[in-house]
Amino acid sequence: MTLYEFGKRASNIGTLIPVPPVVPAVVEKAAPGLTGAGAPVAPAANGTAPAPSDVPPPLVRSENPPTEVRRDPHPATDFIRGEVLQRIQPAVAVQMSQADLSTRVNLLVAEIATERRLLLNRQEQQNLGHEIVDDMVGLGPLEPLLRDETISDILINGARMIYVERRGKLQLTGLQFRNDAHVLHVAQRIASSIGRRIDEASPMLDARLADGSRVNVIIPPLSLKGPCISIRKFSRSVLDFSKFVQLGTVSPALARILEIAARCRLNIIISGGTGSGKTTLLNALSSKIEHTDRIITIEDTAELQLQQRHVIQLETRPPNLEGKGEITQRDLMRNALRMRPDRIIVGEVRGPECFDMMQAMNTGHDGSMGTVHANSGRDALARMEDMMLMAASNLPMQAIRAQMTSAIDLIVQTARMRDGVRRVTELVEVVGSEGDVISLGTLFTYRYDGENPDGSLRGSFVATNLRPRFLPRLDYFGMSDAFMAALSPTAAPAPGK
Repeated sequence: MTLYEFGKRASNIGTLIPVPPVVPAVVEKAAPGLTGAGAPVAPAANGTAPAPSDVPPPLVRSENPPTEVRRDPHPATDFIRGEVLQRIQPAVAVQMSQADLSTRVNLLVAEIATERRLLLNRQEQQNLGHEIVDDMVGLGPLEPLLRDETISDILINGARMIYVERRGKLQLTGLQFRNDAHVLHVAQRIASSIGRRIDEASPMLDARLADGSRVNVIIPPLSLKGPCISIRKFSRSVLDFSKFVQLGTVSPALARILEIAARCRLNIIISGGTGSGKTTLLNALSSKIEHTDRIITIEDTAELQLQQRHVIQLETRPPNLEGKGEITQRDLMRNALRMRPDRIIVGEVRGPECFDMMQAMNTGHDGSMGTVHANSGRDALARMEDMMLMAASNLPMQAIRAQMTSAIDLIVQTARMRDGVRRVTELVEVVGSEGDVISLGTLFTYRYDGENPDGSLRGSFVATNLRPRFLPRLDYFGMSDAFMAALSPTAAPAPGK
């Protein structure tokens, strides 16, 4: 961060909340049991009662965990915040570590509260100090949520409403922004960190944070509820199939099947709805790729966390204000074919790049993978047919289906179920085409059996023992016997379900 950026940031924060006038009233004695910002204010020296605007409103306590303190603005904390920002020299602050800056801010908060005789107890002073530091060098109220490993999604609906997703369930937190300008300031900070902008001329933004979390921002006039920010967090550690088995996402046999499919360079499409775990499963599959392979990833916003060393990550670029300079996924796909890839992984197939991906799978780039939004394996194929028509509308449907049949080996269907657990609900292979219909063969399916007393679903993963058409490829890698052993027709209950 440059000195100019820090000074501008501090200036912006300082102008978000007007500094109230200092009330010369002195608190003689608080009521028993009352401390902090909620204590009553004694009459002024002239005997008149203080104006209602001069009395800080009572502090509303949050019922959420201690890490989520409700940020209800009141004049005392707003005044201290403004004073702290004026007293800290940007030239000095940019050279301080975050720990030293936190210590300095906490001392200033205590000093200002004492000077102005503002009733803030030690805990309230510490909370205010953390908020100020988060506003100065972080993302304000979002910082404790970003540090919480149990949260997978953060959803900001205006200044007063912040939701999080924990274990597949949405929860309303006690955190709040000061006002819509505060939310917009955080959004602008996210945009500037990647060299983009968010304003009325460009009211939508797709970005990512430094830790790889995906961010979407939409602001007025498109959003009628104020600035809205959606953050999809990703685990700092990549989940492997053993963890999936513990969570009930797959059975041990199904996990073994997917591991073999990735090792034997089968072309795999992962299908599912929003938040169903497609990218997480794609990361787990990619961990089984040989470290000698050259992998090229293509994404709108970089989300994949591949563990191999020889990985080239490509990311699309939106058009500028003049509508020029856009680089699409199809452009990147064409360029990737000239980069001598062993495998190509597309984060999400959503447009005409599907046509080039099918051609790549058919021309020696075995083991390629991608995700697509669809409700079933059959729907995934129908969507991909439509996307291929976007690139080659004059191509007959028979030729399109022939390419898809030859290119795709497996379709993995995922879903987030009502108990919050993400599961693989279906594993199908593309067998061939019969007339105008692509034939699919089910290898695994999830069978729902009921509900447990704690609300979790009870079910099992059932194999069909269908002999797949790609068995010769498994023979080539010496994995056909292990594959068929895992595909034995037995019901494998989900662990703990």
